[in-house]
Amino acid sequence: FLLLIYCIGQAQNDNFNLLIGTYTSGCVSKGIYVYEFNSKTGDFSFKNVSEKTVNPSFVSVSEDNKFVYSVNENAAQSKVSSFGFDAVTGKLDFVNSQDSRGADPCYVINDDKNVIVANYSGGNISVFGKNSDGSITEAKQVVQHYGKGTNVKRQEGPHVHMVYFSPDRKFVLSNDLGNDKLYSYAYTSNSIKEVLKVKDSVSLSSGSGPRHLTFSKDGKYVYLLQELNGALTTFCYSKGKLKKVDETTVLSKDFKGTFSSADIHISPDGKFLYATNRGEANDISIFKILKNGRLESEGQTSTLGKGPRNFAIDPTGNFLLVAHQYTNNIVVFKRNLTTGSITDTGKRIDLCSPVCLVFTEN
Repeated sequence: FLLLIYCIGQAQNDNFNLLIGTYTSGCVSKGIYVYEFNSKTGDFSFKNVSEKTVNPSFVSVSEDNKFVYSVNENAAQSKVSSFGFDAVTGKLDFVNSQDSRGADPCYVINDDKNVIVANYSGGNISVFGKNSDGSITEAKQVVQHYGKGTNVKRQEGPHVHMVYFSPDRKFVLSNDLGNDKLYSYAYTSNSIKEVLKVKDSVSLSSGSGPRHLTFSKDGKYVYLLQELNGALTTFCYSKGKLKKVDETTVLSKDFKGTFSSADIHISPDGKFLYATNRGEANDISIFKILKNGRLESEGQTSTLGKGPRNFAIDPTGNFLLVAHQYTNNIVVFKRNLTTGSITDTGKRIDLCSPVCLVFTEN
């Protein structure tokens, strides 16, 4: 009898909710999709979908797993939305939305006090307070970036591409693709107006276009992926301060063609780093993370689709899922936990323009 209970408990732990943010304008999509994903087999099943919501191209789940926050990327009419979330059924109930205070929000994070959004075209960061019912207040702070870069087409002004909590939640890091800068903001969660205050900023190679970053498992290093030149930069990180220590590239030696670096994540065990590349590359680079935080390339693997904009590794590390914006599917790869390599399972989730993948408890 005890064994039976244990087995049932184990079986439940193999399953996670997979939330998928999409673009709703180019093809038929209702918005945010919820699937059940089995981390032992790589199998999945549809659970639920939001009622019509506009371009939820990035989503974030609250720590208590009861709310989902999404951007609504829609030029000058962009918003940020809150949904009640039932983790068992996957049901999403719209709570409220607010003006994003900057065009084309592309990233959102949250903690128990605030929802923070990166507005790409607006070139700014918006901070929204949270109410006890999960709804969000009007923006209580908007931090505007300035400047431009040398890539005339892409860097005509600031383009905030990400906001990201430091592991201790005392800082928020933000990279700006438009002005080639990485900012570190001191974070005071319960402040009325000045939630974010600049602590440090680092200038990157001219025309590099910093897009996404992630922290090493021990929190001592930050890895920053640059969209426009394919660079992958390693920084030492301590108390909001950043110091560049190394740089490599996600491009293979013989690659000729267009590329557009996209997303970056580290395996749950902290041993491997992965980064996707779009354009004509459509591949994922694999790096071994060495003891000193440096990266050793293990080569590239095709993502088997076009526009691998976002990807996610399930919490057990067994599978890596790549969302393809242009081939309208999510490819499920099996991960080798020892070598970090990935192999195609043949499994596909077919959806309109999937661009954000988030795993959460079910």
